[in-house]
Amino acid sequence: MTSKSILMIGNYLPAGRWNKNVWHYLAEHLQESGWQVITTSSKENQLLRLIDMLKTVWQQRKNFSLAQIDVFSGKAFLYAEACTIFLKRLHKPIALTLHGGKLPEFSRRNPKRVQRLLTSAEVVVTPSPFLKSALSAFRPDIRLIPNPINLSDAIFRVRENPTPNLIWVRAFHAIYNPSLAPKLIKVLEPEFPDIHLLMIGPDKGDGSLGHMLNDARNLGVEDKIDVVGKVPHQEIPKWLDKADIFINTTNFDNAPSSVLEAMANGLCIVSTNVGGIPNMIDDGTECLLVPPDHPVEMANAVKKVLNNPKFGERLSFNAHNRALDYDWSNVLPKWDELLREIINNTYV
Repeated sequence: MTSKSILMIGNYLPAGRWNKNVWHYLAEHLQESGWQVITTSSKENQLLRLIDMLKTVWQQRKNFSLAQIDVFSGKAFLYAEACTIFLKRLHKPIALTLHGGKLPEFSRRNPKRVQRLLTSAEVVVTPSPFLKSALSAFRPDIRLIPNPINLSDAIFRVRENPTPNLIWVRAFHAIYNPSLAPKLIKVLEPEFPDIHLLMIGPDKGDGSLGHMLNDARNLGVEDKIDVVGKVPHQEIPKWLDKADIFINTTNFDNAPSSVLEAMANGLCIVSTNVGGIPNMIDDGTECLLVPPDHPVEMANAVKKVLNNPKFGERLSFNAHNRALDYDWSNVLPKWDELLREIINNTYV
C-alpha cells in the first residue's frame, strides 16, 4: 500500500447505463495524478450496494490509507453511516463529501444522526457554500471545494443575439421539476412562435417524464419540445451548442455541473434560485434567477434575454468567465492537497 491510496465510497454505477457524475471523474483524475484509487459500489440494487461497500472496506483494508465517502440525504445517508462506523473500527481516516440540496432539510429532521456522522470524520468537504452554511452548526470547519468541469470540452461562443432556442439538461425526476418547462413554453409561445426546447437527460422512473409529456400535450406545445433522453456525457457540449438559453427548473439543488457546463459553453442561464445556485453564479450579471415553480417569472427572465440582445451577450460572456474558476486544473490540486493533509495528520 502506498501512502497516496484512497478508497472512494459512493454510487459508481455502470457508465453504460448511467451518466458519470463528478465523483466518477474525481476518481479518474486522482488516479491519473498518481493516486492509487479503489471505488465502490457499482451495484444498482440499494441493499446489494450497501453490502458491497462494506465488503470492499473489509477486503481492501490493507490497500488504502484513507477513505472518502459521498454523503446524500434520505435512504442513501445510511451508506455513509454504516461505512463510517466500519472504517472507524479499522482506524482509517475519513473525508466526507456533502452532496444534494435536500441535506439541510434532512438534517433538521435527523439532527443527531447528522451530528454523529459529521463529527466522526477527519474532514468534511462540500462543493456548495449553501451546504457549508446550512450544516455549519453540526461541523463549523467544513471545507469548500467546488464541483469541477473540463473546460477543454466546452464549445464556447458568445450569444451575441440570443434566439428562442432553449435547452434543459437534467434527469427526469420530480426534484428537477421538468413539468415547469412546457408551462414556460406556453407563456412564451405567443410572443415567440418559433420557440423550441431540447430536453436532455435520463428517465429516473418516477413518472415525471410522463407527467411532463402530458402537460405539453394538454397545453398544446408538444411540437415545441424535443425529448432527446439520455446522451453520453461527452456529447453534452455539442447539444448545448444547438441552443442559446439554458433553463434550470429544479426545486432543489446544490452545485449542479449541468449549469456549470452550460456556463462554460456561453449559454444565457435562466434558473430557479434554489439551494446553492445563488452562491455559484451571480443574478443579473452572469444569469437570471427566478422563484421555483413559477412559469411566468421564468418566462419574463427569458424575454429579458431575447428582447435585449446586448444584455444576453453580457450574461453569456460573464457566465463563461465565471466557469473558468471551476476547471479541473484549479480544483484537482485542492483535492490533492487536502487528502495529503489527512494522510500526514496535518489537517487543522
